[in-house]
Amino acid sequence: MMIHLLAGGPQDHHPDLRRYNSTGVVWAAADRGVYHLLQLGIQLAAAFGDFDSVTDQELSWMQKRSELQLLPREKDETDLEIALGWALAQKPAGIRIFGATGGRLDHSLANIQLLVRGLEQGVPITLADRQNELSLRQAGRHTIQRDDAFPYVSFLPFTGVVEGLTLEGFKYPLTAAAIRPGSTLCVSNELAAEKGTFSFESGILMVVRSRD
Repeated sequence: MMIHLLAGGPQDHHPDLRRYNSTGVVWAAADRGVYHLLQLGIQLAAAFGDFDSVTDQELSWMQKRSELQLLPREKDETDLEIALGWALAQKPAGIRIFGATGGRLDHSLANIQLLVRGLEQGVPITLADRQNELSLRQAGRHTIQRDDAFPYVSFLPFTGVVEGLTLEGFKYPLTAAAIRPGSTLCVSNELAAEKGTFSFESGILMVVRSRD
């Protein structure tokens, strides 16, 4: 089972969500993301939010079409973090989050940091929007497939220094490099073959696949 979550970020940053509505996918949403999915006719397994970003009329419309878990506006977690906690408890094979970027920068940065929750529980999480797919990786050796929809691949340190980064099968290969915060050495690489590998010895690596 794959769980897809739609957060309440700006709609113009969403990809075409209907492309991701395939067999075996369970949908959930947070805040205004609930409204967007219901407008597309996508059924929700869970819907969370304080719904401070919708009108009273929109809230009434949603309540007629889905069971909403209404959250208080003053709380210690964002609507998306609560929705992600539910998703992780389902023990899915993976989670993809949409609507988590664009708009307020503090929200975007906090949503990227939420991906650590997946590392802690062994569930891969990808944050996706119209131009990017972002994930976190722990030390080890990883295979990456070429994807013409997202031709550029960037590697950035997520926590401190990433030691021993080696890139094979890339246009710009690398051997046992230390990548420190503030370095742009590994921005905008490309795969030179159908697949490549990246490996590193320590740290947490942010992998961003993107297109213009």
